Amino acid sequence: MINTILLVDDEPNVLSSLWRCLRNEQQYEIITALSGEEALEVMRSRSINVVISDQSMARIQGIEFLMLAKKYCPNTVRILLTGNTNLDLAVEAVNQGEVYRFLTKPWDDIELRAVVISALEKSNSQQPAINSNIEMRQQSVELDRLERVHPGISRLSKDAEGNLILPDISDKELDELSN
Repeated sequence: MINTILLVDDEPNVLSSLWRCLRNEQQYEIITALSGEEALEVMRSRSINVVISDQSMARIQGIEFLMLAKKYCPNTVRILLTGNTNLDLAVEAVNQGEVYRFLTKPWDDIELRAVVISALEKSNSQQPAINSNIEMRQQSVELDRLERVHPGISRLSKDAEGNLILPDISDKELDELSN
């Protein structure tokens, strides 16, 4: 599966500069959005590994957008890009949007590429845990279904010698369980 990076800025020339800085890498696909609203639509329709958002946008500020991105796509690694080096803004970005990195404009191309590679590594390292959580939720749903069909099936009983006591289940019920 190819990694995907979403770049968000309401200034087309900034998006173009970011895209040019990152385009030569073969490790990921780059998508751009001219607003936080447009970016959220993209994030609802496809998997995004890393999102880089400008702070100062016309309708929705970067921190607000990244908070919404966190809500809808909690596993996406979030990076805030800003022309303002205000420490309070950085603290708010980290605390509210759980921003992975805070970069200032103008950015250094080498640093930006390194941050993106690091963010992709973080995103990819989270994937096994995400898959495990999904599998556990599916197993829990299946266990609940089995418990409704066969009350008590999930409880273990042992005899005096410690052997498991299994409930009597007909061949037909066993066939249903295996399907």
